[in-house]
Amino acid sequence: MPTPEQHALLSASSSERWLHCTRAPRLEEQLPESTSTYAEEGRLAHAIAELKALKKFTVLKPSTYTRRLNKLKKDSLYTTEMDRHTDTYIDVLNEIAMNYDSRPHVAVEQRLDFSQFVPEGFGTGDCVMIGGNKLNIIDLKYGKGVPVSAEHNPQMMLYALGALSVYSLLYQIDTICMTIVQPRLDSVSSWEISRDDLLNWAAFTVRPKAQQAFAGEGDFAPGDWCRFCRAKANCRARADQYSAVMDFVDEHPIPAGLLSTAEIGHLLNETRGLKAWLADLEEHALNLVLTGEDVPGWKAVEGRSTRAFTDQAAAFAAIQQAGIDEAMLYERRPLTLSAIEKMMGKAQFAEVVGSYVIKPQGKPTLAPETDKREPFGQSAAARDFSE
Repeated sequence: MPTPEQHALLSASSSERWLHCTRAPRLEEQLPESTSTYAEEGRLAHAIAELKALKKFTVLKPSTYTRRLNKLKKDSLYTTEMDRHTDTYIDVLNEIAMNYDSRPHVAVEQRLDFSQFVPEGFGTGDCVMIGGNKLNIIDLKYGKGVPVSAEHNPQMMLYALGALSVYSLLYQIDTICMTIVQPRLDSVSSWEISRDDLLNWAAFTVRPKAQQAFAGEGDFAPGDWCRFCRAKANCRARADQYSAVMDFVDEHPIPAGLLSTAEIGHLLNETRGLKAWLADLEEHALNLVLTGEDVPGWKAVEGRSTRAFTDQAAAFAAIQQAGIDEAMLYERRPLTLSAIEKMMGKAQFAEVVGSYVIKPQGKPTLAPETDKREPFGQSAAARDFSE
């Protein structure tokens, strides 16, 4: 289930990357595209969500809907959880639609062209709603890694530009609201921007960066946006940023003894992302070795494995014949809170056992000062550490 956006050099989904690192797109062009089970799972969830949205907001015959849904459910990656999470997405769409004074125009999986600002730029919007002077852009993200904020999200803002180019002649749009739905993280993030502010961003931030990126000009700029870059493992600029740390240490030798808090803070800041880069480098090196390439000093070896029954049912039958009671072969464990909530549904769960649920304070974790979360209390941190 590929989308047209996969073939756009400067896609909306990769915009955070090319807006920061204008050399990335042309470098990635030299490398083959890859996929993963997670990506395929996401595509399936989007196909199911698209079908449900079409049923909800357009004229779709029940028989057509059922036939298409049953076909999607035959996919090996389909789970009942996927059905529930896409229902959550539809609930969000319905809630947004209900906030309009009258029935809004709804477009599902619409091609959005923003080439006015980005050379050959286009993408596919999961859902576009428009009515009166308000435009809504809604995006489903099926992953469960980290919550994604809609605030100043360049992917969503580019989708909004594409929608403006389609509808600005038909509607007097003043406000654009962007919403990202991540049902597996129970996260819905929304953010509004005025039409004028969006167009200013497009003209003065996006257009010059996009022109550089399309031409393969500018500078490499490693950062958090490297995570999904196809060149992340063997990008020289990404490697050089950590070489620069070693050069700094060589040029500014740290006196013997204990590090000062200032030195600790500096080193942590300079080496952010180092572990992720090393993991990417190791994975890339392993793939090279497994395909016959020589990586000096390294080889592939057999990793740790665990024993398993070839036929568990037959093995358990043999164990019982040896005199072991069947009850001894199983552990009786309660379901987790989340599993029970999924089974009952959020409303019934809250009604029946909501008074028994608490959310204890999380353990302290180190984060940069730019992190939006509130600082962990000093006394709480000390108490938690002593425990």
